[in-house]
Amino acid sequence: MIPATVSAGSMPGLMRLVQSAPGESYVLPSEAGEPLTRALDFIEQHFVEPVSLAQLAELSALSVSRFATVFRQRVGVSPYKYLCLLRVRRAQTLLLEGIPGSVVAVEVGFFDQSHLARHFKRLCGMTPSVFLRRAQTGGV
Repeated sequence: MIPATVSAGSMPGLMRLVQSAPGESYVLPSEAGEPLTRALDFIEQHFVEPVSLAQLAELSALSVSRFATVFRQRVGVSPYKYLCLLRVRRAQTLLLEGIPGSVVAVEVGFFDQSHLARHFKRLCGMTPSVFLRRAQTGGV
């Protein structure tokens, strides 16, 4: 499945990317429930920065272990995977704007280009360069 590009704030598009795994379903973060709302908002506003489980748990008024459990149950993925999904979505947008991968990686919160490429391939099923080629030929 080749995911369509959307802005980082477009949750239905993000959830389509997550749903690429067969047999899995996820709720939209807006349906996640009150304890997670502040944490989800924080992740979406600060995804380019380092975000810790302790920060998110504190925002949700839960212990770290309880937060991780509730997040996974309500959202369908771990907090870290959700953060990576946001970063990859933003990376797709920047790559399509013609920004070099090395710059994109740092701009979206990855350590370097190889870190971006590894997560991009794991989440999208293709490398950033294949994604760009398909986008240029109308395959995305």
